Amino acid sequence: MQLKSRAQQGFTLIELMIVVAIIGILAAVALPQYRTYTTRAKAANALTVGDQYKAAVALCILEKGGSKTGCSLNSNGIPGSVTTKEVNKVEVTDGLIKLTLNDIGTNTAGKTITFDVANVVGEAVIWTTDTTLTAADNQIVIDALKKNNISS
Repeated sequence: MQLKSRAQQGFTLIELMIVVAIIGILAAVALPQYRTYTTRAKAANALTVGDQYKAAVALCILEKGGSKTGCSLNSNGIPGSVTTKEVNKVEVTDGLIKLTLNDIGTNTAGKTITFDVANVVGEAVIWTTDTTLTAADNQIVIDALKKNNISS
């Protein structure tokens, strides 16, 4: 009498557990990296909002012969405040640009990034930058700002 061997159908429990473990390990590595990437992108977008105001203020200063007085929001070619997903509001007063952030990471809502005119050399405007963000607020955002030479 010959026994018929049956072909295996489906996966064993151990094979399924190995696949689930591999997916879990990949997710544990990928999710923090994705979060870091998106936070850095949001910080870069916030800085991009400031760029249009820096250009407008620089042009205003050059047109006024080197004086930043009067280079404020909605005057002398400086646009009105804009809001984006990253920036809650923009204030410009006598050449000082202040971006108030939305929540682009942990504890960033309401924090500011400021750009101020340090010096005008010929037709070049030299900027100083600062932020009220601290490492305790969000180190990822701080690192992104430092890559753009913004001190905290």
